[in-house]
Amino acid sequence: MKEADGIDNNIEQSQESTQAPLEVSRDDLSRVHEVASQLIEELRDIPEGDLVGEIVANALKLLRDRTNRGDIKLIDKSFKELRYGLKVFAPFRDFHKVSIFGSARTPEAHADYKQAAEFARKMAEAGWMVITGAGGGIMAAGHGGAGAEPSFGLSIRLPFEQATNHFIADDPKLINFKYFFTRKLMFVRSSNAIALFPGGFGTMDEGFEVLTLVQTGKSVPMPIVFVDSPDSTYWAAWQEYVTKQLLGRGLIGPDDLHLYKITSSVDEAVNEIRHFYSNYHSVRYVRDELVIRLRRRPTDAQLAQIQEKFADIATGSTFRLSAPLPVEQDEPTLANLPRLVFRFNRRDHGRLRMLIDFLNDLP
Repeated sequence: MKEADGIDNNIEQSQESTQAPLEVSRDDLSRVHEVASQLIEELRDIPEGDLVGEIVANALKLLRDRTNRGDIKLIDKSFKELRYGLKVFAPFRDFHKVSIFGSARTPEAHADYKQAAEFARKMAEAGWMVITGAGGGIMAAGHGGAGAEPSFGLSIRLPFEQATNHFIADDPKLINFKYFFTRKLMFVRSSNAIALFPGGFGTMDEGFEVLTLVQTGKSVPMPIVFVDSPDSTYWAAWQEYVTKQLLGRGLIGPDDLHLYKITSSVDEAVNEIRHFYSNYHSVRYVRDELVIRLRRRPTDAQLAQIQEKFADIATGSTFRLSAPLPVEQDEPTLANLPRLVFRFNRRDHGRLRMLIDFLNDLP
């Protein structure tokens, strides 16, 4: 599909969304729902079929709600993009991945490009896979540094600046998106870390969005690094704005500054990401409790330290060490990991990041 088609489709969709939907007769709805009900019953006997049945049932409600054609197209194309993206990522679910953001306009000779390429190379050497946008500039640096084998390309159809770079152009791990929101969802849900290099509005958008998701608990905790080149003040100026305007006005809290790291050292950026997973493995909520899966079990003395240092984020209970909880039986590969369990207040995610850092620093 030509890149310009994406713009034309958006115009067409906008026009269709203003049109009144056609009336669906009661007889047609009744007939369709009867067939669908039989299908949904059959699906209940298939693994995950209950959830697929819910998708079918909700899709049919578009007819009942008289949703116009333009909005149905939006839902249909969004669903297709998400389904295909999940399919591409599925075989690599056990690999750690880092998403790289930065300007598409950065030339190959620029220090930022060289930093991004070196960062991607070192992450690939450490066994990580790289996700970036498939365009030029920092995106090409990410793919070029890592190489095609450990790389994913999440392309967006735009009428400018988004020719697919040659490192990922013919790779089966290249995914083409029409919508920014589906692309952004795949970036964050598929990543175990985020690295941002200097860029424009898009880089700012991605950076603030992932910070918001982690700060509000809508994303799992993950390392977020802002990487500058040695002689640049790009992220230092950004940090000055964050400190003066956001923190200074009380719009964020001091602990929120622990959610990310700014550095001009590629090695420091790589170590920040790798160290985050040196003891911490993952988290899961079980009813009102947060379960932190670890690689090393804290000692009783270390548990007492945790209780003393982080009691402010535990509500109505203490920290305890545990084996896998009964509801975690659906993750048998994690059964050997010790757990730190407590009732997290679900508010102080900067402090939660500090707890994870403390756990990673344990001997």
